[in-house]
Amino acid sequence: MRLVLRFFLLLALSLWETSPIGAFPLQTPSSSPQAEAPPSTTSNAPGTTSYRLPHEKYEKAVAFSRAGYRLYFLSAFWNIAAILLLLRFRFFSALRDLAESRTTKRRWQAAILVLGVFGLLALLNLPIRMYWHSLSVHYGQSVQPWGKWFRDWGKAEFLQLGLAFLVVLVVFALIRRSPRRWWFHAWLCAIPCTLFLVFIAPLYIDPLFNKFTPLERTNPVLTASIVTLTRAARQPIAQDRIFLMDASKNTNAINAYVTGLGSSKRVVIWDTSIAKTSPDGLLYIVGHEMGHYVYHHVIKGTSFFLAMLLAALFLAHRLLRWMVPRWGAAWGIPGESDWAALGVLLLLLQVMSFLGAPIGNAFSRMEEHNADAYGLEIAQGLIPNANEVAAHSFQVLGEEDLDDPNPSKFIVFWLYSHPPLNERLRFAHNFTPAQANPGSH
Repeated sequence: MRLVLRFFLLLALSLWETSPIGAFPLQTPSSSPQAEAPPSTTSNAPGTTSYRLPHEKYEKAVAFSRAGYRLYFLSAFWNIAAILLLLRFRFFSALRDLAESRTTKRRWQAAILVLGVFGLLALLNLPIRMYWHSLSVHYGQSVQPWGKWFRDWGKAEFLQLGLAFLVVLVVFALIRRSPRRWWFHAWLCAIPCTLFLVFIAPLYIDPLFNKFTPLERTNPVLTASIVTLTRAARQPIAQDRIFLMDASKNTNAINAYVTGLGSSKRVVIWDTSIAKTSPDGLLYIVGHEMGHYVYHHVIKGTSFFLAMLLAALFLAHRLLRWMVPRWGAAWGIPGESDWAALGVLLLLLQVMSFLGAPIGNAFSRMEEHNADAYGLEIAQGLIPNANEVAAHSFQVLGEEDLDDPNPSKFIVFWLYSHPPLNERLRFAHNFTPAQANPGSH
């Protein structure tokens, strides 16, 4: 379930908001939950060689998917346009003047600035977020009442404001003290902060939005089966690292994911997965998640994010030094260390976040493919007719989630964090253990 708080100004926040490493499918740009793997499937199901939908459901899936694509790009361009307009009409410089007229303490100036900037941007994005939720409800993907949706939105924005305050305060202190090296010092600060956030997310952030219970308390038999699977794969996962999430209050989708670091690392299974999947199907889901767990995809994904962040901060530094002398006078920004330069940084990071999405998604698709292969490898001999169970699972997943049967190559390249469903289904159908990727261990 969406790890949550989509971390570093707009770049980090937008990356964090996507599903956690290990969320099973996520085929579309999503602020709505995506199903994890199949509703009930049996080992003697007829051969499933490709993803197909009846005509009516096909049309519905295409309509829902394309609405998601359009909304994603609309949201990205809207954010960029909104920041440009706020710069053009000197909103950032006016807010700076207001903050500096109210107090001489920089921390309170930063608080006023962050509250004004991020609060306004949240409100400007609210109609798009609401429209996506209404679409998700209309197409049966979400069952979250509007009251809870607004409460969750408010909690997420409140946490985002707190994080943005700390980041803005530190970044501008570094710009003032080291104009030429602030980007590198900011990145060094981001490393422990990012690791800390990844560590505490399952302990303190995720529980703000959903209830988590050790799976062994409510499903001891299932837990025992999962533990048996992990031991057979010679990758034992302790029972106290497997949790159940009450997703059914918000969604009809099925999901599972791996999250956390060190002592907070865990496998999370949605209650909808247990309700809608067969025992064999659920074990395949767990096998996929074990792939993320065994291959250390959380730490690898975090490391990849930090590498992208370093490049983004360096580019932001160079472009900031070029843009402020060129347009600063028109925007009311006298220098790079001025509070109003936050608008330029936000613009740069928003553009880089958008342009960097294909890179992050390509990395995610690679990890998801490796997890698919791992799940199929350990299922051999433990789940009867394992390839068909997995392939049929992807078919039912598409039917339940109205997954796009034929996404364009551009959409896959730009938006898909997982391989296209048909590609995953065919891989599962034709899988042999030699296709597994032991080098990912």
